[in-house]
Amino acid sequence: MLQCTNIGRIATREYYNSPQATLNFFNLKIVKPKVCVARDTYQVGNQLHIVNLEDAAGVLHTCERVLVIGCSGGGKSTLSRRLSDHLQMPYISMDRDFYWLPGWVKRDREATRALISEAVSRDRWIMDGTGSSSFELRMPRANMVVWVRMPRWLCLWGVFSRSLRHLGQTRPDMAPGCPERLADREFLSFIWNFERQTSPRIVDGVRRFSPDCPVLILTSRRQMRQLLSLVGA
Repeated sequence: MLQCTNIGRIATREYYNSPQATLNFFNLKIVKPKVCVARDTYQVGNQLHIVNLEDAAGVLHTCERVLVIGCSGGGKSTLSRRLSDHLQMPYISMDRDFYWLPGWVKRDREATRALISEAVSRDRWIMDGTGSSSFELRMPRANMVVWVRMPRWLCLWGVFSRSLRHLGQTRPDMAPGCPERLADREFLSFIWNFERQTSPRIVDGVRRFSPDCPVLILTSRRQMRQLLSLVGA
């Protein structure tokens, strides 16, 4: 078993919600966020089996099933596809394969859970998507969790830039017949509140359903590039 180690710059409620971690969309001035020390529910180093980049890269080469989770716009889909190509793991997008039907119609809950149950029973996969309501189906099958935990401003910028890049077209990780559109207020609110509302569910989900599973937390694009470099992708 890998030795647990704390990762620097594990993001906190204060880190994500502070004025320093904000993107000024009018002049595109990015203010460098301050480094904060994790505490309260964000002391994940004491709650989860955290691994560092080097250890994680080694584990990935032995994994059969990997969950890549995190807020929309953080880059988890791009990372998942890169890892899938290099590690020769079938790529599963929760948005594309489970949630959405053509015309942005949401698949009903029972059908969605049936698809997830079938998918996780397969021998090998890398699954892109958070979906905390299905953690009990997915977490026990995962050999590793990669948590793309980017600052809120970076997730907002990621959604904004991908919307412009793919506007009117279907992204590779989205279901056919669901062309990219500008983010609405509900989606932006989901991103804005992700760290406060969803991150504690991620911590709880891993602890309850896969407590011995190695967890890598990536908090910057640089760390993502380092991971890909370490695995040779």
